[in-house]
Amino acid sequence: MSDNTDPLAAALFAEVFMADQLARNVVSRALPKGMEISHFSVLNHLAHIGEERTPAQLAATFHVTRGAMTNTLSKLEWAGYVHIRPDWDDARRKWVAISPAGRSARDAALSAFMPIIADIVRDIGAEKVRAALPVLRELRARLEDS
Repeated sequence: MSDNTDPLAAALFAEVFMADQLARNVVSRALPKGMEISHFSVLNHLAHIGEERTPAQLAATFHVTRGAMTNTLSKLEWAGYVHIRPDWDDARRKWVAISPAGRSARDAALSAFMPIIADIVRDIGAEKVRAALPVLRELRARLEDS
């Protein structure tokens, strides 16, 4: 059988794609009005790392164009969720930080959907989830390298 019709590969990607779609639906319903998953992802990343990033760094992290990231950051800044400041040493560069309102919006979204995710993990079983994580991490790493 040729690689392009491998049933195991097809089944894996079908499950990953469907799980992604369903997870995005759960998250989308929990987000504050007007916030998109891309907005939440940036806020979550900034909250997690706890320091400023340039738009170019954020674009690279999320594997999107600088234009797409600029669009997302403009919407987040308009909503008051991020602060964007000039780089005092290099006028061509800007720095992005999460604002207190952005942290609150991110925390509210997490509070809304994490109980649903926790219930799913509990229903599946912690051991099964722990066993799946290394495979999913390796899959992600290989896709990032592609």
